[in-house]
Amino acid sequence: MTAAVLESMNGVRLEVSGLRRSFGGRPVIRDVSFQVDPGEVFVLMGPSGSGKSVLLKHLIGLEEPDGGEIRIENRSIQNPAVRSQYRLAMVFQSGALLSSLTVAQNVGLYLREHRIRPAKEIEPIVRRSLALVGLQGVEDQYPAELSGGMIKRAAIARALVINPQLILYDEPTSELDPLTAAKVGDEMEKLNHRSGVTSIVVTHDRELAFRIADRIAFIQEGRILRIGAPEEIRDDPYPFLQKFLFAGGNPPRKSAPNSL
Repeated sequence: MTAAVLESMNGVRLEVSGLRRSFGGRPVIRDVSFQVDPGEVFVLMGPSGSGKSVLLKHLIGLEEPDGGEIRIENRSIQNPAVRSQYRLAMVFQSGALLSSLTVAQNVGLYLREHRIRPAKEIEPIVRRSLALVGLQGVEDQYPAELSGGMIKRAAIARALVINPQLILYDEPTSELDPLTAAKVGDEMEKLNHRSGVTSIVVTHDRELAFRIADRIAFIQEGRILRIGAPEEIRDDPYPFLQKFLFAGGNPPRKSAPNSL
């Protein structure tokens, strides 16, 4: 893609229709359908083993479904030629930084490997992406020198270098203490409001879900049982949903985003 295209496009629309997937005869994704609007923060929330992460991998083309369809801007994402025309990024649960590379080298790796930008332009892009997630000054450090929260934010910065139209997050606050998790959530929310990127977030973190979501989809045993605004999900009387949400106290109400 040209530099002009990289700077000009915002979030995209994603539609999932009748998606199904089984492993060894066991259904993991069961007739899942939903739509995510451009610029929306859409959270997939549910208990461990409910199919959230498997669904996420299908959305970015890492897994092939047994049936159903995923469309981006009304074009099938299962077609690699279509996927290549959009800037899709994924932030993995572990961060997935390469231990032998510095933070700057990790963040700029995709741009270098795919020659998307001239070499002289990569350094300022990397610095800008790191600054957006509050990681100025760590360019020359290695992943082993970073805290868990810094690794998560560096992984987000790596996704930002392509100016993504769609970011998928897999459990972005797992294994983080509450204060660090809140900071990562704040950075995700700020990013969405700055750029208008479409964000799909898989999490079982109730605090994160209710802080950042425009809509929440609750998934159980591979089925999406409810979709709604955070307050609609909070007030839904479905027994298992209520048990999940209130097991450890009330989840927070969605507040206005922090000033940028």
